[in-house]
Amino acid sequence: MSNLSSTKMKIILSRKGFDSGSGGCPSPIFPDGRLQSLPIPDNDSQIEYGQISLNKSDAMGDIVEQLTRGKYSAQSTAHLDPDLEEDALPRKPGWNPVLGQAGAAQGHLRNNAVEAGDLFLFFGLFRPVIKNRNHWVFDKTQSARHVIWGWLQIGNIIQVTENTSYEQPWLAYHPHLASLSDPNNHLYVATKDLTFEGKATGSSGAGVITHTSELITLTEKNSPKPSIWTLPDWFFPSKERLAMTYHRKLDRWSKRNGKTRLQSTARGQEFILDADQYPEALNWVKEIVQS
Repeated sequence: MSNLSSTKMKIILSRKGFDSGSGGCPSPIFPDGRLQSLPIPDNDSQIEYGQISLNKSDAMGDIVEQLTRGKYSAQSTAHLDPDLEEDALPRKPGWNPVLGQAGAAQGHLRNNAVEAGDLFLFFGLFRPVIKNRNHWVFDKTQSARHVIWGWLQIGNIIQVTENTSYEQPWLAYHPHLASLSDPNNHLYVATKDLTFEGKATGSSGAGVITHTSELITLTEKNSPKPSIWTLPDWFFPSKERLAMTYHRKLDRWSKRNGKTRLQSTARGQEFILDADQYPEALNWVKEIVQS
């Protein structure tokens, strides 16, 4: 376990939730602008979609069944990870927002020295939905897009072992404790407060963004491809400022109308940006979280 000590920061754009490969469809954007990231299916998990509380008008089990056209149901099991909302499930004392990583994704984080104090921005594939005969269906007039939907600042990092559920009973439910065969299996536990450069920002160390906006939409407006992103001008890399990982080839990047345009890659889950090289990123993150 490592503890929060550094004031330097890496920002990790972390792809999570339903998409064409996992779940088979995007997560929904409801007509009032609400976002709901759907956790991917997981046969090894003990958590059913129908058990996940949204405190909204529709149960997650119903949403999943309707949008997947019955491929998954309320009884299907979900990889609830990252797990950011306390009221999503009944909790044991000591629960904190948490993210699990293993395999190649965890290797990439380790190789880039991701540590306590660094921050995940979670994004996923979303598409607007409408009601049709009391069922949610995707709006055929609107395309899918990548949207930032949550965040987690790392407070400490736990390597998963056979003793983790005994040492940390509040974690026993987590999907990453269902398999102990991967020595690369780790859990990232959130800080209580979001802190930049040693100063509290007034926001929680982890949370979800409830409504869509231009600020959190990565995909270029009207682009038929979710992988074409429009980012702030300062995102543009140079020889002095390395591009975020998986995007080091400069031909992926261009400038247009005062913005940075990126052909994002389908490879990798974790795109790491060094905020020491891009100090503008801190205000960008603050604005996203406070939105």
